Amino acid sequence: MTTQRQLLDDCFLHDKDRMKHAEVLETIDRNLALIVDDEELTINDAAGRVVAEDIIAPRNVPYTDNTAVDGYAFAHADYISCNGKLSLGALIAAGDAHEVTLKKGECARIFTGAIMPNNAETVAMQEDCDIGEDGKIHIPPGLKQGANCRKSGEDLKAGTPVVKQAELLTPAKIAALASIGIDKIKLRKKLRIAILSTGNEILESGQDFTAGKVYDANRPMLKALLDGNMVSITDLGILPDDESAITQAMQRASKTHDLILTSGGASRGDEDHMLNVLSNLGKRHLWQIAIKPGRPMMFGQIKNCVVVSLPGNPVASMVCANLYAYPVIAKLLGMKTKKPQGVNVEAAFEIKKKKTDRREFLRGWLEEDDAGNTIAVKFDRDGSGLITGLRKATGLIEIPENVNKINKGDRVRFVPFHTFKPE
Repeated sequence: MTTQRQLLDDCFLHDKDRMKHAEVLETIDRNLALIVDDEELTINDAAGRVVAEDIIAPRNVPYTDNTAVDGYAFAHADYISCNGKLSLGALIAAGDAHEVTLKKGECARIFTGAIMPNNAETVAMQEDCDIGEDGKIHIPPGLKQGANCRKSGEDLKAGTPVVKQAELLTPAKIAALASIGIDKIKLRKKLRIAILSTGNEILESGQDFTAGKVYDANRPMLKALLDGNMVSITDLGILPDDESAITQAMQRASKTHDLILTSGGASRGDEDHMLNVLSNLGKRHLWQIAIKPGRPMMFGQIKNCVVVSLPGNPVASMVCANLYAYPVIAKLLGMKTKKPQGVNVEAAFEIKKKKTDRREFLRGWLEEDDAGNTIAVKFDRDGSGLITGLRKATGLIEIPENVNKINKGDRVRFVPFHTFKPE
């Protein structure tokens, strides 16, 4: 039996007009929690899903000592005392379950993956050995004890976790589960996300272009950015700048989705209705963030559905999705939020003056200078409607609030886009 989880109804509360970047992340982490239930699937259908339970290794992997090569298995002490000339005993193939015990001065012909004899711990590769005129196997000198032998439990020890609750199932983790014979696993159900854009000026791709209109870049971008096996996405299309139409669409979507992502209409203009809609339908917990780009962004909820209203400009929309939508998704799936992994490198640009009350995220990429040093290169224009900057960039250059200028050669933090994703 599953139970419907509930969101805290005071999440995102804050008494400041503009919340700092770190405060937004802290508020998300503190107030959002797991909202989806579990389901059981086979591991063949589990890639990219979030694990709902710890899986413990029931036995050692490998289960027994076995050989890593085709060759000859023996006790290293016999190899030394017999000067590398051993009598041939049993033949052991991969899959043989019978136990073999070697006699003194004896070796076994063995094939990759086969169980080692009880009293052997070393294997010589077959291409290094010869059969002498004396009928014995001649093994070259210098072989170390334990060579080419895989020990029981060297990959996994019985009783150790293979995967843990709230981890993302990667191909490597699926291989580990398969190696202990797991067929079915409990997973978080997919997070149901609705995506919509607002604006009378927005056109759908494929529609005829007319002056005063722009094509919607945000919905395709957000769908591509967030799409994956941990979520299911519903495209609600483009809504006009009409408060009634937006209200109806948001109300319907909130009943069947865990998260609504909107873009556009989050400012204070006469045709920006998202503020009123969210306040009337539910709770608007946050509006205006002290970052650039992306200041006019909102968090809130309609009953048990979280709402993230992203800016309308594509650059700001993508930056905010990376910075905040990903942590929201992680928390709603019961995952731990993480600080994206960045690198500190020299700036190949300068900023003569920067406001100190906000954190800035610049589009950029890494290059190598003539001296072989890694440097951060900034896209030459900062406009939040310039998709070209997103297309060229491989990540964001993060400039903290207390920095008021950047000189060439100053150390800056570069965060690749891929490190923002939950894992």
